[in-house]
Amino acid sequence: MASFPPSACCVKGIKHEGETTGTTFKVGKYDAYIATPDPSSAKDGALLYIPDVISIWQNSKLMADQFAANGYLTLIIDPFNGDPLPLNRPDGFDIFSWLAKGSTGDNPHTKEAVDPIIETAIKYLKEEKGVKKLGAVGYCFGAKYVARHFKNGIQVGYMAHPSFVDEDELEGFKAPLSISAAETDTIFPADKRHRSEEILAKNGFPYQINLYSQVEHGFSVRGDPNKKTDRFAREQAFIQAVTWFDNWL
Repeated sequence: MASFPPSACCVKGIKHEGETTGTTFKVGKYDAYIATPDPSSAKDGALLYIPDVISIWQNSKLMADQFAANGYLTLIIDPFNGDPLPLNRPDGFDIFSWLAKGSTGDNPHTKEAVDPIIETAIKYLKEEKGVKKLGAVGYCFGAKYVARHFKNGIQVGYMAHPSFVDEDELEGFKAPLSISAAETDTIFPADKRHRSEEILAKNGFPYQINLYSQVEHGFSVRGDPNKKTDRFAREQAFIQAVTWFDNWL
């Protein structure tokens, strides 16, 4: 693997404050949120936001709004079919059981279940919104599906603290890719970063891996804005993503 599976740290973090400005709706039968840029500043490209296990919530909505403020129509899709996890689950929560079977026992969050949801979102953006240039951002759980869906038309990618990405999936992403990594991350540790560098260098496409010191897995979405190091890393990781899409999308 280019990164390990999710763990308990994937559901811990801080809820951010702010007024969301996008729209919650359905893409097919799946929950979604869309943030639309001002027509005067809209760019020729859109983003599919594939979230972490908390899915569509305050923080991810605010981030989608901010991508829209930078000119990108941004769609968040719920890859968990209505079964995301709440923030800060108690210690001992079995995330692997949830991934395999879902909260009800019959709603798995495996790649066989998630792939069709991502394909539905991409189809919506292309056919309903007329998107010709598509980028994708993937946070933690979502990073795997950025890699997996290059074949479905993702042209530029960004990942933050990725989890569950297999080496062949990373190798299969034949397009520019940027990654934000945390210094303390048992899911995407130094050896996985270095292996990812080897794979991306071999691919021959533009790539970037930025390492943010004194932060942990999940910092780009759930970092504590009251901690200077968290706030700086979170803001810089977002700028990293926007700059990447501005250059390559």
